[in-house]
Amino acid sequence: MEIRKDLPEIFEDFSEARRNGFISAKQFKDQNKPMIGTFCTYMPQELPLAMGAAVVSLCATSDETIADAEVDLPRNLCPLIKSSYGFGKTDKCPYFYFSDLVVGETTCDGKKKMYEHMGQFKDVHVMQLPNTQFGDQAFELWKSEIVKLKELLEEKFDVEITEDAIKSAINLKNRERSALKDFYSLGKLNPPAISGGDILKVLYGSTFKFNREDTIEEVKNLTSRILDEYNSGKKLDSKPRILITGCPIGGVTEKVVKAIEDNGAYVVFFENCMGAKAIEENVSEDNDDVYAALAEKYLSIGCSCMTPNPNRITMLNKAIDEYKVDAVVDVLLQACHTYSVETLTIKQFVNKEKNIPYMSIETDYSTSDVGQLNTRMSAFIEML
Repeated sequence: MEIRKDLPEIFEDFSEARRNGFISAKQFKDQNKPMIGTFCTYMPQELPLAMGAAVVSLCATSDETIADAEVDLPRNLCPLIKSSYGFGKTDKCPYFYFSDLVVGETTCDGKKKMYEHMGQFKDVHVMQLPNTQFGDQAFELWKSEIVKLKELLEEKFDVEITEDAIKSAINLKNRERSALKDFYSLGKLNPPAISGGDILKVLYGSTFKFNREDTIEEVKNLTSRILDEYNSGKKLDSKPRILITGCPIGGVTEKVVKAIEDNGAYVVFFENCMGAKAIEENVSEDNDDVYAALAEKYLSIGCSCMTPNPNRITMLNKAIDEYKVDAVVDVLLQACHTYSVETLTIKQFVNKEKNIPYMSIETDYSTSDVGQLNTRMSAFIEML
């Protein structure tokens, strides 16, 4: 297929930061390489990487285009879904605009129905995710979806994706995940070396890098420099240590992190999609069946769309101990039903099994609740 390389008609209207994003994406596309957009950590990035494509996250985190989205979508829908759709519809996201294919997944009813509308103006492929992580049928379904995606990429872009290329991509992504894990593991230091806001900026920013090898080196060098400065005495004050779990964090939702850190605590661990959920475990490089290895890793991600979802509890249990967490904050996006329902399970685990405080926060992509967030966080942290 022909790789999109032209800039959108409204390019000149964008701010400098947005323009830079468009230019960066266009420079990559000028190399005649495809770009694959994704909305979820379940999508096995190793397959596009094996054919030399870039993979970028398209989950939008701003209310800028929600009004445009609400022309087509219901108002009482998750803000992540509306924002993502709106940015695609208006050509205001450089990464959506330059994506030659968008890969979605059936993690929630809202997203999978939204993809039907998005398919009217973008080439969209939806992976059928099983509802559970357990049983041979679920595993074989997800493995078959991974093979189906590989075959689709080969046909669409007229390439052959060999198993050796997939193995090389697995090794690359494993090294990237390991570098990012070493970086966010700085949160184990007590007192902290850096703030949670700074940790999140690196994790979020890494999703928009096109050269994975450069990203790995940049993250490794950053981790090493911070450790050197920490060992030489550059440390933050000792404050209550917070773990954030729940819905994706980034963009406007960083207001939750700011409210925590402005009111006397530090975020030391992010369990969310943008954090450890998809990074903590690597793909096995010892399994000769690359598709089974990919299926095993990605299907184990502890998302609330899975029933049951013990892997989320397993990660929280480990992180609370290793990061010496004093309290857990569960961030919920409005109308995200699976995470909202699962709050009871998380609260019971945190309060009764780990014996530490728990708070749930429901928010959206506006800034109208910043004052309320600060009031609630101040009282919660003072209690700690």
